[in-house]
Amino acid sequence: MLSDWRTAQGVRPSPLFLAIVAITAVAGWMTTTEVSNPRIAVFVFIAGAWTLTLVFHEFAHAFLAWRGGDTSIPGRGYLTLDPRRYTHPVMSFILPLLFIIWGGIGLPGGAVQLNRSVLSDSRATLVAIAGPLTNLAAGVTSLLLVGQGVIDRWSQPTLATALAFFGFLQIAVFVLNMLPIPGFDGYAAIEPTLSRQTQDLMRPVATYGPLIAILVIFYVDPARAVFFDSVSLATGLFGIDSSDWSCGFHLFRFWQRDIPSGCL
Repeated sequence: MLSDWRTAQGVRPSPLFLAIVAITAVAGWMTTTEVSNPRIAVFVFIAGAWTLTLVFHEFAHAFLAWRGGDTSIPGRGYLTLDPRRYTHPVMSFILPLLFIIWGGIGLPGGAVQLNRSVLSDSRATLVAIAGPLTNLAAGVTSLLLVGQGVIDRWSQPTLATALAFFGFLQIAVFVLNMLPIPGFDGYAAIEPTLSRQTQDLMRPVATYGPLIAILVIFYVDPARAVFFDSVSLATGLFGIDSSDWSCGFHLFRFWQRDIPSGCL
């Protein structure tokens, strides 16, 4: 049973969050209809769904921290699922979308501000992994919908490829975010087990760790091959071929006229 203060200041989805849910749902439905340019619907659907997963990712961190004793969470507005509450909109939403447009990799967004001093070590670890687990859940759900034929590749090919690409993105961001590199949730999960000296040494690295990791994955061939091969292997476990999610990527980039013939 939640205490009185938690009941009074509970989760209240904001109108903006509900609007994004509605827009994403309509865009998804439009991919299954006869529209003049279904690729714009794919773009809006994936962009909207990606924004929602960023919200759920940060909300999961905040919610478990709140349940763990961080009473500052309601006052920061993190329980409203309002995207504007989760750090800077450029770093948290616009920049990740640009990375998707650039190369199809899911760049983690910003992070909520937590009072980690009130959390036990086990709670801090749970809070850290809660965010990536929402991405894993979203990715697995999307891939299962396509791989198990709930969304049929033949009768609803546009939606199926969009979901395959979205699932690929979610698996990618899960793998990326679980790397034990300062600035990622994977490091935050093990940080409580490290000595105070090591924590202090690694703290400045957190500012640049994610950017360095992204650059390495993009520009160091062995790292890029290992990362994308791992994500492709994971998506393949759900019956998704690389052609499925790559077609979704090409459809997402609606401004490009030339797409593989098999994606039409």
